[in-house]
Amino acid sequence: LKARFDEERNIDWADALARTGAQVIYGVKGYKTHAKVCVVVRREPEGVARYVHYGTGNYNEKTARLYSDVSFLTREEDYGADASVFFNALTGYSQLAKFRKIEAAPLGIRPRLLELIGGEAERSAQGEAAAIEAKMNSLEDSELIEALYRASQAGVKIRLNVRGLCCLRPGVKGLSENIGVVSIVDRHLEHARIFRFHNGGAPKLFISSADWMPRNLDRRIELMVPVEDPSGAEKLSLILETCLADTRQAWRLQANGTYVRRQPDARHPALRCQETFQRRAEARAAAAAQQAPVFEPQRPAEQKKPG
Repeated sequence: LKARFDEERNIDWADALARTGAQVIYGVKGYKTHAKVCVVVRREPEGVARYVHYGTGNYNEKTARLYSDVSFLTREEDYGADASVFFNALTGYSQLAKFRKIEAAPLGIRPRLLELIGGEAERSAQGEAAAIEAKMNSLEDSELIEALYRASQAGVKIRLNVRGLCCLRPGVKGLSENIGVVSIVDRHLEHARIFRFHNGGAPKLFISSADWMPRNLDRRIELMVPVEDPSGAEKLSLILETCLADTRQAWRLQANGTYVRRQPDARHPALRCQETFQRRAEARAAAAAQQAPVFEPQRPAEQKKPG
């Protein structure tokens, strides 16, 4: 119910659902529920199947037209089991058990992120390739910022796409010279949270409802979800790389806290990431239309006229 500007409408929907017999809860006391997850349980010929959707954006038809987000839909058993554990804990049916795949705030997301950042720092200190790319709305959490500084000092190459508030200072010699930060402001509000860790050449990719802020990691119910499917991981990597290559709508954060608009040059050609994503989507739609089967009706043979 705590969605800004939508409280009254959410109450109306909650009341309408309750009248139909749906079990409705208004959240968890003391926390704002900010996770985006939906589970559909179906009885199918081979048994009961759970389809689960994890996302970075709200289930809101208005913001869906304005915000840029990512979603992950799967029926893989571990993800479905985790979603069921999550909902059972929210509704009070059980204590929060250990997840198989996902992490949840306020308990597990920050420790997992610190572990992943620390792992990259250790690899770099041992002479291995190490890198972190992350896309989010805001970066404010002091523990995570300090961990990123330590990783930078260990030689980890860190590229961040932070649309809004960023309390990290990039490009400071001896502190953060291996960190770059860009903010993209364009037609659609950049709202996705995507994190990638090099992991010794076997990248780990995650999507999340949480920004790297104390309010998200300590005072909200949030989820962070690994995307292990090769196709899904490749798509997330492509999104990250395209956003980080933007030279039209991207602003680079300087060490003094000011932003300078990126410009194309010999090494970085002109690229507007949202325009690129739109062209790719249009190309996929056109290809799908060409591959759609054309049905030719089978008509009855023409009968001969008696003569």
